Amino acid sequence: MAGQSLPPLPSGPVASIPDAVARMQAIEAALPPGDGLACFNRMYLIVTQTVKAQVTQGFFADPAFMEHLDIVFANLYLGAVDGSCVNPSTACRAWNVLFSRRSDTSVVPMQFALAGMNAHINHDLALAVVTACRDLGTVPESGSHEADFNKVNRLLAALDPQIRQSFESGLILELDKRGAAGLENIAGNFGIDAARETAWVNAQALWHVRDISFIYKRYLDGMDRTAAFAGRSLLIPLV
Repeated sequence: MAGQSLPPLPSGPVASIPDAVARMQAIEAALPPGDGLACFNRMYLIVTQTVKAQVTQGFFADPAFMEHLDIVFANLYLGAVDGSCVNPSTACRAWNVLFSRRSDTSVVPMQFALAGMNAHINHDLALAVVTACRDLGTVPESGSHEADFNKVNRLLAALDPQIRQSFESGLILELDKRGAAGLENIAGNFGIDAARETAWVNAQALWHVRDISFIYKRYLDGMDRTAAFAGRSLLIPLV
């Protein structure tokens, strides 16, 4: 089922984590809660607000790097949303899986959230690490980058109850209940820690071929195809 066009939204890249939070809040306000994009956006907003707080509270050894990485990462998502508003066909395969199905009533909200997480981690995250390293004149293996990257896994684990609660009220709960029998299996098949570990390995590989244009583009294309395949599996109708 093709997705409906998105309503007018603020566009362009953000320059700070507070700007990213504000943009996600604008997306949330513009979309009905059961919309597939809104379902992922709700989850990502919670995560981004938490990272914003931890950047200023000494959680990361190199907060400047993690702040910039988070902004670059958010802009990849927001850029995909912008592209979908203007020309849906320009979205990468991984994001287009979600955008093209976001109004499909046979898919329950948590599936949409997982499909968005799949696109953002399995496609965007490695690219964000490479871009942040280029911008800041560093390399993935430098200093505390990998250790700080892995600390985000602890944040995500701690946020799990809050994220689940956001899907366990009102309309969202009723929609998810329709597919409860199969949802647990789908959620169990998507491991955030494993996906993030793979993203770090992909970032290292991309970094080492960054100046070999042909290989770099082929590697990115392979990541996109793999993430799109996983996304389609996550969106198999449960109702």
